[in-house]
Amino acid sequence: MEHILLRHRDIEDLHKLDVYRRHGGYEGLKKALGMSREEVINVVKASNLRGRGGAGFPTGLKWSFIPKNAADTYVLINTDESETGTFKDRELIERNPHQVIEGALIAAYAVNSRLVFNYIRGEYMDAAWAFEEALQACRAAGIIGRGIMGSDVDIEFYTHYGAGAYICGEETALIESLAGNLGQPWSKPPFPAVEGLYRKPTVVNNTETLANVPGILVNGPDWFKATGTEDSPGNKIVCISGHVTLSLIHI
Repeated sequence: MEHILLRHRDIEDLHKLDVYRRHGGYEGLKKALGMSREEVINVVKASNLRGRGGAGFPTGLKWSFIPKNAADTYVLINTDESETGTFKDRELIERNPHQVIEGALIAAYAVNSRLVFNYIRGEYMDAAWAFEEALQACRAAGIIGRGIMGSDVDIEFYTHYGAGAYICGEETALIESLAGNLGQPWSKPPFPAVEGLYRKPTVVNNTETLANVPGILVNGPDWFKATGTEDSPGNKIVCISGHVTLSLIHI
């Protein structure tokens, strides 16, 4: 069975930009840029992609909460991943970083954001450097920065390293930490979509969540819904560690 998220296990050197593009990389972003922002959001809504960070909130619905007339908006990738025994997001940003980058750029276009931050767990330095190399390659190729992929859309992209605080995996605590404050959650409302980073509308999505987005844009919502369950379609990465015996089950 071909991998959807862990494609690097099928394709050697997928972390390299030229390899990723040879295998359909950034075609989802290209397609999104030819659509209206609302159309992109509606495609993700129709897929019923749910957040892969734990809460399971519908991704397209979260994007739709961003005010249409907001002057400044932000997209934050939650790669804090401090839950004991978890390592899926680390593997994605280290071995398949461009799929995460592409998903985040599509999200930024959809909510009219010109700035993306990836908040990475501080202990993930090796993976973070691999992700930064991927960003630099994108910047040199015109995929990030001014006029991305020959369009009139400007989107910049930065990494931010956390300090190992477990609580910063919660979205409002992550926002506080990214802004230079003590990483503590706040009571809602206000919700981040209305008042998030620097008191501006903000979307926070998990790393794995965004890695699903390019395939949805390229192949359509029905393709995504062909796997998984009716209420939670698509693939899901599961972390297994310790002394375990595995049996491969095809569902």
